[in-house]
Amino acid sequence: MKETRWLNAEEQHAWRAYCNASALLEDTIDQQLRSTMGVPQLYYAVMVRLSEAPGRRLRMTDIAEQLKISRSRLTHMVRRLEEEGWVRREDCPTDKRSQFAVLTNEGVAALERTAPGHVSTVRAAVFDHLTAEQTRCFAEICETILNALTDPHGPATTGLPWRR
Repeated sequence: MKETRWLNAEEQHAWRAYCNASALLEDTIDQQLRSTMGVPQLYYAVMVRLSEAPGRRLRMTDIAEQLKISRSRLTHMVRRLEEEGWVRREDCPTDKRSQFAVLTNEGVAALERTAPGHVSTVRAAVFDHLTAEQTRCFAEICETILNALTDPHGPATTGLPWRR
């Protein structure tokens, strides 16, 4: 049996600070988007990904992978965005099992109305409190953790949500 490598005091402090900050940050951003747009942060993230894609369209499976969520959860989210008129689905002409999500003109307009408040919230919650060097370190740390978690030989090798 492998011996547990317990966190030392500094690691425990960092872990708890991360957990608390992450939960509060996610809630802050989610509440801002719900109050201004009427949808949670993850729905907004779908629309942002689509707005940045060529032709404002992506395969549903690609969106799920980019956002690290299950395909069934994404399907539910896109259904809600369709009800708002912000996204539509299209069948893939080359693969009958695939669908594209497409950001509509109404979706673009909703993003344009919402983005300034969202950016202000992100700035006020995160970047207004960091120096340029801290911002670079923050990005490097987050990328390192993300790479470790998405490495096929890393700790999360089974059950990745976008493959469900």
